[in-house]
Amino acid sequence: MMQEIDRTSIHPWWLRMVHWLNAAAVIILILSGWQIYNATGFMGFKFPPQVTLGRWLGGGIMWHFAAMWLLWATAFFYLVMATFTGRWKRQFWPVSPGGILRDLKDTFTGKLSHADLRVYNYVQKAVYLFVMLDIVVLICSGLVLWKPVQFPTLRTVLGDYEGARLIHFIAMVVMCGFIVVHVVMALLVPKTIKAMLWGR
Repeated sequence: MMQEIDRTSIHPWWLRMVHWLNAAAVIILILSGWQIYNATGFMGFKFPPQVTLGRWLGGGIMWHFAAMWLLWATAFFYLVMATFTGRWKRQFWPVSPGGILRDLKDTFTGKLSHADLRVYNYVQKAVYLFVMLDIVVLICSGLVLWKPVQFPTLRTVLGDYEGARLIHFIAMVVMCGFIVVHVVMALLVPKTIKAMLWGR
């Protein structure tokens, strides 16, 4: 099994690259997605044009597709690297309900340690795994919205086109919630930002 070369680094170069490329892709996807959503407003409201990307439906779709391919590429690269470096087993397992509840309690009482940024606590493990699942849901529902005829089984599983559209929207809301919490937590522990920028 391939090992990460720089053992003094908290986050290897490839992880930092994927993190920031993913961040850019997701932000572009969200803002352009809001522009696309505004064309229908099927939830009964619209996003202010100042927080959308693309200026019109066609522009929003072009930005959305461009960022979609970036997300696909970085997700695939992450899966490959996490597999070959052993990151899956090392960072995300084990995870248990008891451990999550204990770390949640420590978080809210100010007892959760951030001494070693290489080790994820149970809450981080659960949240990161959940976000990865959310990305899978976004991709699957997005495929139905993009190519409903080419993915008939997936379309049926997601409740046809309208069901996939609603699922895609809800998964986007979940992602926005994660981003807000993630940024707030990073600001509360600034050394995590330095580690993700420079690896140390």
